[in-house]
Amino acid sequence: MPTSGPLAGKTMFISGASRGIGLAIAKRAARDGANIALIAKTAQPHPKLDGTIYSAAAEIEDAGGQALPIVGDIRDGDAVEAAVATTVERFGGIDICVNNASAINLGSILEVPLKRFDLMNGIEVRGTYAVSQACIPHMINRENPHILTLSPPIRLEPQWLRPTAYMMAKFGMTLCALGMAEELRGHGIASNTLWPRTMIATAAVQNLLGGDEAMARSRTPQIYADAAYAIVTKPADYTGHSLLCEDVLVESGVTDLSVYDCVPGSELGVDLWVDAVNPPGYVQP
Repeated sequence: MPTSGPLAGKTMFISGASRGIGLAIAKRAARDGANIALIAKTAQPHPKLDGTIYSAAAEIEDAGGQALPIVGDIRDGDAVEAAVATTVERFGGIDICVNNASAINLGSILEVPLKRFDLMNGIEVRGTYAVSQACIPHMINRENPHILTLSPPIRLEPQWLRPTAYMMAKFGMTLCALGMAEELRGHGIASNTLWPRTMIATAAVQNLLGGDEAMARSRTPQIYADAAYAIVTKPADYTGHSLLCEDVLVESGVTDLSVYDCVPGSELGVDLWVDAVNPPGYVQP
């Protein structure tokens, strides 16, 4: 198993990586021989969701990395501080912080109760702030440190200002990331956001957004993982950008995005806050 890539020996702290996109990103870094600290709430198997933080850790180690699974709620600032301290004690510092954890509910303001609003904005906005704030002191003076937040470009056209609660939560993540980019320039820490052009085949899509039909119109989590890897291996002066997975990959030399389709030849479903499933000018081979 190759363990000598650009992230060999680097330490990644990632939220919500017990399955799906977060786990794919962690495993891609692990292939280089990276250390991965993952904080998530899933300690016991869930009836509708594959995997736990411990099964994720096993997959990360099988991929070639060192894993440190930490059960915790990123809305709890003390728990986050403790998780980061444990990570630094184990691995000596933090090079990459990935804000992946999210909750989703696409209801309107008439449909989303405050409890669900608080959950989404607590995980997305407070969680991103808490995890980043705890990691940053341990990223200063590291070689090529990056913060990557999985959130969309901010689009203020009328059609993209809904659903209100989820839009506020995801835009809040992006605002946090872009604010950090400006505040951390002097420290040499990059902060960027990353979002897919299509739906991604995850448990959320399967269970909440359309089942098998939606999964068939999705790309795989690997597209997110490969794009994230391309960003965090760039020099840390690459900062303050809201990026789309497909565009990052095409710019890095990928010529055939169909390798990421869940069902070859299917009609892909465009994601929220983007206009098309492929970058401008892209021609499918």
